[in-house]
Amino acid sequence: MPEFGKIVVFGTGLIGGSFALALKEAEAVEEVVGFGRTPSTLRVAQELGVIDRAGINPIHEIGDADIVLVATPVAQMPEIFERIAPYLGPNTIVTDGGSTKGDVVAAARAAFGDKISQFVPAHPIAGAENSGPGAARWDLYRGKKVVVTPLPENNDDALDHVKRAWSRCGADIYELTPEMHDRVFAAVSHLPHLLSFALVHDLAVRDDADLFFTFAASGFRDFTRIAASHPEMWRDICLANREALLGELDSYRAQLDELRAALARADGERLEEIFGLARQARREWAGEA
Repeated sequence: MPEFGKIVVFGTGLIGGSFALALKEAEAVEEVVGFGRTPSTLRVAQELGVIDRAGINPIHEIGDADIVLVATPVAQMPEIFERIAPYLGPNTIVTDGGSTKGDVVAAARAAFGDKISQFVPAHPIAGAENSGPGAARWDLYRGKKVVVTPLPENNDDALDHVKRAWSRCGADIYELTPEMHDRVFAAVSHLPHLLSFALVHDLAVRDDADLFFTFAASGFRDFTRIAASHPEMWRDICLANREALLGELDSYRAQLDELRAALARADGERLEEIFGLARQARREWAGEA
């Protein structure tokens, strides 16, 4: 028998669709029911085997679900939490795939009330520039990190339920508090996306943009790859984690100011010192040292 009976997924694109496909590949789920904003998207998800069928009304699907994964942009999550809260069964565990946690936890507390123990926040650290059901892959989470940010109200069974589901997807499980999660990812994920979007936008709005893009090569491609990510999703992430992101942006601006000052005074020694430290840290992180 599969470990999980019914899984309900809100958002059947890259994150939610890959979760469903991974559990199917592992033969760990009996049925996947999908909810989405458009019937056409759900139809594609069903045709691709991402879901077994499309849900019509949460009242008919939530009560007997083992896990409900909300894998939409974070700004859509409060409304979904409110829709499903009245229908949670006693054994239904809700989790999410959002890239921010403070705002998601606050929305869950407001919606679920005394059922908050049934919500276990999580964030899969995997992704790609493409979106929609066609981007979903059964192996997306293989060897990738999933950060679970337990709440004080979560019991061991609820936490284990979510951890086991992500483990069956092939992921490595880590734990952080919601607050620490948002601090860390503001620095290592949200800020890099903001910078990548900013650089491409800066060139794109120039009168001679075509000239610059003509000569952009592999370094530019590597640095700006994530600027091809979903604008709506990253708008929501940046706004949701804006306090931590503003702090990281200020820190980065200070770093840019230091580099500018070194350039202005032709201080090659300082530039090389900064570049050398950054190079070593990057090589150690990438296992190249």
